[in-house]
Amino acid sequence: MSGPVRLALCACAATLLAAGALLPLVDPWTWIFEAALLLVLQSAVGALARRFVPARAAAVGVQVLATLVLLTAAFASDRALLGVLPGPQAVQWLGDLLTAGTDDVSHYAIPAPMTDGIKLLLVAGVLLIGLLVDVLAVTLRSAAPAGLPLLALYSVAAGLSDGGANWLWFVLAASGYLLLLLAEGRDRTAQWGRLFGGPASGGPPSGARVKSPVRTGRRIGALALGVALLVPAALPALGDGLLGGLGTGKGRGGGGTISAVNPLVSLQDNLNQSENREVLTYRPGDGAPQSTYLRILSLDRFTGSEWLPSKRALTDVPDRFSQPAGLGKDVAVFETTSEITASDDYRQDYLPMPYPATRVRVDGRWRYEPEGRTLIGDGGQTTAGKRYEVSSLSVEPTAAQLAAAGLPPKELTLEYTEVPTSLPDVVAETAAQVTRGSANHYEQAVALQDWFASEGGFSYDTTVSSGTGTAAIARFLKDRRGFCVHFSFAMAAMARTLGIPARVAVGFTPGTPQANGAVSVGLRDAHAWPELYFEGVGWTRFEPTPTRGTVPSYTVPEAPTGAADTSAAPTASVSAQPSAAPSASESCSAPMRKEGACGPSAAPVAADTAGPGFPLGTVALVVLGAALVVLIPLSPMLWRTRLRARRLYGSGGRTPADTAARTLAVWQEITDTAWDHGIVPDEALTPRRAAGRIARLGGLDGEPAAALHRVAGAVELVLYAPRPQSPAGLAEDAVAAGAGLAGRVSRFARLRATFAPRSAVRVVWAVSERRTAWAKRFSERMGAAGRSLRPTRSRG
Repeated sequence: MSGPVRLALCACAATLLAAGALLPLVDPWTWIFEAALLLVLQSAVGALARRFVPARAAAVGVQVLATLVLLTAAFASDRALLGVLPGPQAVQWLGDLLTAGTDDVSHYAIPAPMTDGIKLLLVAGVLLIGLLVDVLAVTLRSAAPAGLPLLALYSVAAGLSDGGANWLWFVLAASGYLLLLLAEGRDRTAQWGRLFGGPASGGPPSGARVKSPVRTGRRIGALALGVALLVPAALPALGDGLLGGLGTGKGRGGGGTISAVNPLVSLQDNLNQSENREVLTYRPGDGAPQSTYLRILSLDRFTGSEWLPSKRALTDVPDRFSQPAGLGKDVAVFETTSEITASDDYRQDYLPMPYPATRVRVDGRWRYEPEGRTLIGDGGQTTAGKRYEVSSLSVEPTAAQLAAAGLPPKELTLEYTEVPTSLPDVVAETAAQVTRGSANHYEQAVALQDWFASEGGFSYDTTVSSGTGTAAIARFLKDRRGFCVHFSFAMAAMARTLGIPARVAVGFTPGTPQANGAVSVGLRDAHAWPELYFEGVGWTRFEPTPTRGTVPSYTVPEAPTGAADTSAAPTASVSAQPSAAPSASESCSAPMRKEGACGPSAAPVAADTAGPGFPLGTVALVVLGAALVVLIPLSPMLWRTRLRARRLYGSGGRTPADTAARTLAVWQEITDTAWDHGIVPDEALTPRRAAGRIARLGGLDGEPAAALHRVAGAVELVLYAPRPQSPAGLAEDAVAAGAGLAGRVSRFARLRATFAPRSAVRVVWAVSERRTAWAKRFSERMGAAGRSLRPTRSRG
């Protein structure tokens, strides 16, 4: 095994050993296998680039492009050209994923979930460190400085884990670095002999100064150790989860903005708990509906990778909250007061409350966010063991009031209908198809809710990966399996494409009534639901998730005016198993089908997913792209094949000039064939001496050498004889000489001579010469035109 290949393998191993420090940060840790595969491919591209591209900078550029292609194929293949080539959509999607991953890193607790954004950050980070190590240790042949990126990788892992990285990961990272130093030292020793105790025979001169990699390694190691100790102190640790608050919690400082966490995985973990542990109990006030949702916060910013809460200014908690946004005087409302108690081990920064709250009485340090009407703990304040009293409004709009809602304020519409450009077209297309025939935003919202809840053939499944981003929504619309996160996120995104202001609320469903009149809320009651804005009513709850929560009365055509919910009694505990498949009977309304009141025998009706046929233009573009992908790498071979045929068999003239041109073309073909096999042409030599040089360097003897010298002799005749004459059979001699050169090299060298011939650089030279000639002619013509426009002096 050659030295550069051995160094490249050691660089891969050192990077993977250092990347081991990242494994405890994410669950599951299977991403390391994908990172290892991509890292090996990246190193292989680097080895090939260094073999065939002399310039170091060009070889590094090839590796960078290969890394981008590998990341595109792994994370954005559905948006890439032919699945691997990064186009504008793919680059934008990767950027959105990186943004989402950065947010997730600062929001999730350890171990963080394997979201698409975090996975891209991990894999791309490992590839970047691997590229730096490969460039330093292999391309620049200096393994000692490669310890800096390796130690940086370990330092980042230690910093994200709040400085608590296990010593084992440090030992593994250091072992990888030492392995790399030993490999470089062995390679140096093999070339120069021992570097200790004076120069050996054949080594460098005694006056030459040899830099010891061990001495340099000690200097770099000291600097890297300092970085490893200082960087963790400057990096933020992963925060606590939102809904998974059973355990040690860490409060945020008393800043002026919200930087809330993403609830996806905490919510899913709670739904899949084997024990429905109680986190809250509350006593509804007189006249309050039994099916009261407890809301924690709203997610109102759709980045294209996930739904997140906006960062907004905080204020002191007012004695009484302001009127809810958009709520008019014609809508029936009544105020009620609930008493809520949080369990001692439920530590949550946000205070769960009915929406919209109007007054809160709670001890401790809390801050108020007016837009979301939420309370956030300040200076480490949490909900653990808190007893508090919340006054809230029960808003009871009618279907007619929602249908007659006016246009919302322009600023609110712009903020809450924004969708990313990377959103797949299937989301808006499906929304338009489902709501076809709806007369207003209210009918569109009800159509979306009913389609998700009963008519679209969706099933409730908490084992489905929550996922993030626009791809997760498109995948959910295709597979039609998921839990509340999928349903709420998808409905909110589809509502925004229809121009309806939408956001996602996170909290708890009503829970289970107790004999003493209280309601118990457990971990499995964690829920997410969409809120849509209607002018005159405000933010309004919808329930698209099958078998979860309660259907709002204003979405049920048969419901009597004034009822808050479809049933007087609360729903069964959400910890129960999902109900049987809803009926598709036309006599059964969508809300009744959701509640399972139509009988278990009928199967859900699948939505019509038929779409237009595959467009001809797309087929043509795909075929054209495939042709370009195939032809561009083969263009050097195709050019040489055509040029070889023209040189050897193209000229059929019999004039002396034709004879000379044909002979010189055959000689040029032999020169380029030798160049393709590694023998660089020397234009300063005579044909005879050049033939001897090619025969010597190419190891030719026998008939190939004789054919080569015959062509060289013919060239001298046409160059120096009074009447040029060319013997017959020069083309056959050129073919014989080329066959002799090919037979003396390795199979790899023959493949390169065929598919990547070195002489193809003449195309670049020809283009450069033509460009220079064209520029010269253009300059001359412009000068002549300028002179012709000069006025002449007349004599008089």
